[in-house]
Amino acid sequence: MDELTKSIVTRGDLAHLALFLWASGATGLLAWSLKELVAANRRFNDFVKEIATLNQLFRNRE
Repeated sequence: MDELTKSIVTRGDLAHLALFLWASGATGLLAWSLKELVAANRRFNDFVKEIATLNQLFRNRE
């Protein structure tokens, strides 16, 4: 990685390196956010299923 960085700096493409690092970070953050959103959706779905099960249980008791 050191040779790649030296090559970019000597050619004057520091802006391209900064843009690449920003885009990589943004993409990683998006992937992490989507993974967390899927997990939260799964937990909420499990919660709703449990509430439906409890409602069915209480309906059958009456």
